Amino acid sequence: MNAIVYGAGVDVGSTQSKAVIVDESLRILGRSLIPTGANVVKAADEAFREACENAGIAREAVGCVVGTGYGRFKVTFGDAQITEITCHARGAHSLYPATRTVIDMGGQDTKAIKVGADGSVLDFSMNDKCAAGTGRFLSAAADVTGMTLDEIGPVALHAKDPVRLTSVCTVFVESDILSYMAQKKTVEDVLGGVHKAIASRTMALVRRVGVEDEVTFTGGVSRNIAMVRALEEVLGTRLNVSPEGHFMGALGAAIFALERARVAAARS
Repeated sequence: MNAIVYGAGVDVGSTQSKAVIVDESLRILGRSLIPTGANVVKAADEAFREACENAGIAREAVGCVVGTGYGRFKVTFGDAQITEITCHARGAHSLYPATRTVIDMGGQDTKAIKVGADGSVLDFSMNDKCAAGTGRFLSAAADVTGMTLDEIGPVALHAKDPVRLTSVCTVFVESDILSYMAQKKTVEDVLGGVHKAIASRTMALVRRVGVEDEVTFTGGVSRNIAMVRALEEVLGTRLNVSPEGHFMGALGAAIFALERARVAAARS
């Protein structure tokens, strides 16, 4: 009888590391999410260990491990490294096969990816030189308003007259927000303005690759309901948002890993 083949993807991001284990039917058996911290090698190892525990399988049972994310080369036990752009496209395509555009918003950067019918990357654009329009920008807004990242999305949805931010620079957002607060603007309107500004900046990024339906929103910020709504407004279309959005890069990497494990198993 043939042994069951498993694939694992370890996505080492700037702020968080994620790992996913899939079986032969691409079902997610286990996942993990931990802070990356200063020791990237340790974070990658820990994320993989936790995902294996969550799946209820031994590390040795995983046929292949693919590392992705900015720290992909720190996945020292990995069998291959694939860019997060390629992995997010593949992960999104696996859950939403009609995906043609992916917006990946993480802690430090935002990417717009044009996806082919087979899940391959046709083109991409990213704002890697500035943290404006990313999770870090939202973190700064959360800090100034005395809220957590999880709280600001639902609050922003109640904005009646969103403010216009003069700058979408992470360095200046604090003074912008404090200035509006001094003018007695509501927290809802201030946060509504923050989300609107990020959506507009993201739209400029997406236009570089062209917007084609379907659009899938991935990355940690996809859990923010106000960000989803703001993007849908500027794009004029509904977004695919999966509960696995945060793990999309790791999922794509795990799918690539499974394919390699299958080839290896067929040869043996």
